[in-house]
Amino acid sequence: MKNLKRSLIFSLILVSSTHAQKINEISNDSIKTYTIENCVNHFNLDKSISTQVGYQYWFADKNFLDGRTLKLSVVAPHKSTHAPHQHIEDEFFFVLEGTAEFYLDGKTQTAGAYTSFYCPSNSMHGISNVGDTDLKYLVIKKYEQN
Repeated sequence: MKNLKRSLIFSLILVSSTHAQKINEISNDSIKTYTIENCVNHFNLDKSISTQVGYQYWFADKNFLDGRTLKLSVVAPHKSTHAPHQHIEDEFFFVLEGTAEFYLDGKTQTAGAYTSFYCPSNSMHGISNVGDTDLKYLVIKKYEQN
């Protein structure tokens, strides 16, 4: 759990600018104020979303900031969340626990905890659990805003 907390702190730094000061963002003609209460998100399994192969938990969904997100994905042994795919947004995967196989444009690489995988825009990519324990990884992505 200590390693998970360190990894989450590291990822939050990547995903957003400093929250040391109060931040105001103009969004849909309104001002959004960030406070300590809405800038801290403690993991809560009861608020996770079940998937066919495990669950996911959004630490920051695309509505929190300007489309930047931070999600925890947990995948059962020898399963994948979905088949390789592509999309306009680039994204990072950061492995917290388990053994992941990363697919990128026809090639694969297997790695464990404290490994990041980068998925460039429009590349075919995917991540699978090739181990015998749950795979836990963070997904860091910025969705296009409408």
